[in-house]
Amino acid sequence: MPGCCHCIPACKPHYKRLVDSIFPVNAEDELVRSQMEKLTFYAVSHNEKLDRIGTYLSKRLSRDVYRNKIGHVMIAMQALDELLLACHAQSLNLFVESFLKMVSKLLESNNTDLQILGGSSFVKFSNIEEDTPSYHRRYDFFVSKFSSMCHNNSDNMAHRRRIRVTGLKGLQGVVRKTVTDDLQVNIWDKAHMDKIIPSFLFNMQEAFERHDSPAQELSEERPHVLAETCLRDVMCRAAYGNIHSVLKPVLRHMDLHELWVPNTFAIKVFKVIVYSIQSQYLYVAPHFLLLHLDENTKSNPAMKTSMVEVLKATVAVAADGAVGPSILEVFNTLLRHLRLSVDQRLSGGNQSVISVTSKQTLDRQGYNENEEIVFEEAIIDTIGAFAMILPDYQKIEIMMFIMGKVPSPKFPEDSEDATVVQPINGIGDQLLQSMLLKSLLEVGNKYTTGNMAVTFPASFLQPLLNMSLVTDSGIRLTVQQILQTLIDRHDNVDKLLGNRPIPDDIKHLGLKLDKSSRQDAMFMRKNGSDIYWHFYENMSQASNTVENFEAMYCTLALLLIELGGDDILVDLIGLALGLQDLAISNLQLPASHRCCIHALVARYLHLIAELSAIPALRQHVRAVIEERKKSAIVMLPPIALQTESSPLNLDNLPATHLFNLDLISEALASSGYDVSRLATPYVHRQSALELRIRSATDPGSVVLEMESVNNSPAGTRKHPEEQITFEILKKTLTALDNEDSIESTIEKRRDILEKFQNNTLEVLASSAEQRNERQLKRLNDILQVVTRSPVSPAGSPLRQDPAIPSQVQSIPVYEMTFPDLCVY
Repeated sequence: MPGCCHCIPACKPHYKRLVDSIFPVNAEDELVRSQMEKLTFYAVSHNEKLDRIGTYLSKRLSRDVYRNKIGHVMIAMQALDELLLACHAQSLNLFVESFLKMVSKLLESNNTDLQILGGSSFVKFSNIEEDTPSYHRRYDFFVSKFSSMCHNNSDNMAHRRRIRVTGLKGLQGVVRKTVTDDLQVNIWDKAHMDKIIPSFLFNMQEAFERHDSPAQELSEERPHVLAETCLRDVMCRAAYGNIHSVLKPVLRHMDLHELWVPNTFAIKVFKVIVYSIQSQYLYVAPHFLLLHLDENTKSNPAMKTSMVEVLKATVAVAADGAVGPSILEVFNTLLRHLRLSVDQRLSGGNQSVISVTSKQTLDRQGYNENEEIVFEEAIIDTIGAFAMILPDYQKIEIMMFIMGKVPSPKFPEDSEDATVVQPINGIGDQLLQSMLLKSLLEVGNKYTTGNMAVTFPASFLQPLLNMSLVTDSGIRLTVQQILQTLIDRHDNVDKLLGNRPIPDDIKHLGLKLDKSSRQDAMFMRKNGSDIYWHFYENMSQASNTVENFEAMYCTLALLLIELGGDDILVDLIGLALGLQDLAISNLQLPASHRCCIHALVARYLHLIAELSAIPALRQHVRAVIEERKKSAIVMLPPIALQTESSPLNLDNLPATHLFNLDLISEALASSGYDVSRLATPYVHRQSALELRIRSATDPGSVVLEMESVNNSPAGTRKHPEEQITFEILKKTLTALDNEDSIESTIEKRRDILEKFQNNTLEVLASSAEQRNERQLKRLNDILQVVTRSPVSPAGSPLRQDPAIPSQVQSIPVYEMTFPDLCVY
């Protein structure tokens, strides 16, 4: 019978006889090499026989596995491996199908050696580049099987390690085989990545928790080292559309296994990811972390803190590509979580007013305020890390963006003669102001100042100065620190801060000096008066601390060093003398505060005298300091800032203890300075309403009213003769209607706002067109009147003869009649 012919060796087909000949008689012996070479030559010469050879080898292997002939099984897999490496024919696909069936059979076996053998064969197969694509091959079984091998928990540590290594290599082979072939299974599908990525992380995590030493890692191949390599390989192969397929399982694994706290392992994993990802897609990882943070808004603050710290570490590694195209969205997300954290602190328990700069832990049931504070600090640090990788022009935009998020100070409706304007804010606004300004300070620390006008646009400078008037001393200190870090261009802050005695020679401070530019002078002409006014008001705050006084001196010193041109020098001296008058006349301030102001003025004028190198000024300043050292040491640093009360009678100080305006003016005049502005010290008469109108309408304009009064503490002062000018008359006339003008300004702004809110675009366009037509008609009327021939006082053109064309004769100016439209 035909079916019996195959049982007789001589009647078998030639390819079967060649396959049978490679197996030795004794299963313990190795592959018959000479017969294997014949089989390989036959397979290469007869490509159409490959699928039949594979099918026959598959049957023999299944039989040997069932009979537990391990030696013959290994010989069969060795033969298959060599045939795969030798043959690249069109019919290789069918042979591969038989090969994959045999690998599956081995992986399903309970024998560890057979599983490792099947995994090793699959890895060899994955390294082969096939000439023709496959349309029907599937790898679902291999993904599931290799993933389960990665989680092997055998009691035998050697077997566990070998099986896990085989599983990791198998998964790496599956990814390598399928990622570049569009006709294969899509390995980036959620069903596959939810098995592959956790398998890598599981092996990395177990070794990380055991704290294996580097020497052990190099001694032999370990699963956690291979798992990290596989994760890097997957990330290197991931395109933009596939990165989320890797990151989502990573985030899910961290959540399910509670690996965020502590976050050491999470930072390690994300560093591996960011280091391996393609450079143009670096911003994707931080973006997904931000989205995951949004999903965990109501989670434990400690968990959110860990996420933010991982985000910070990721940004530090990712460098320039970490932020991506949506820069403001990144900062907006972080600031939103900062605001939510502040709201959570407020709703967690006691709503009583406390200092926003203190870190007291309130005993609240089920709530730990310290965790929220740590979370807020982590957000601030992360904002600084993001700002580090931005160019300077974007840092300016970010600072303006953050400043726009800061709640504006709420000023009371005081009377017109109010001398101090103090904003009133609730504890919620104060907490948010403090956190946002600290974020702004972090960005400012990463910014390199060039042009002051670029660094301090009006929309940024004015709100920042207004924040220096809030009631909380901690917020005012943060504002001073922001000004310092943005003004300082030569790293002089650390040399100026600190409660130290006035040095005899400032050269020991090592200050870096540079001549101010023309742009800096223009900036101070435009904004100097506004800055001085806010410094004066800031100095008069009764809640100032030692840190506040030190910070204000440092900021004023930086203004002198960075922007102190000839014109600015006189204004700064005038401000210092005005602060001295404040310490003398303001009896509402505590004695310790008045001593601090005197000490600050002395230290500041000493710095001005030394830097300006005016001999007479230097001599006068040193003389006053020496007199204070003898009998009024509490009016000098560092004693002034360490004393809670003053033993001196500050209301009746001797003239030798105070700086004399006349002597300073003479010293400056002798060196060619214009000292006319020093004769009129500051007198503040602005109300809260005026401050709000000024900041809302024209942030760059500040009106400081001056008066000529003899407030000199010692000596005689020469009163300048009062000059009646047009400006003085104009101010006198408008001062009577000042209150009405403010109300009319507010009413006008309200009408304009309602007009643009309630009318359509067509109505607004029509109104603008009508207004333009009226203005154009009026302009034409003016031009016609101006260009018309001169007329006599009688109103008719002057002519010599009616027969001759009119000749215009010149008329004296005092006799000409000008049109009413030209009169203002």
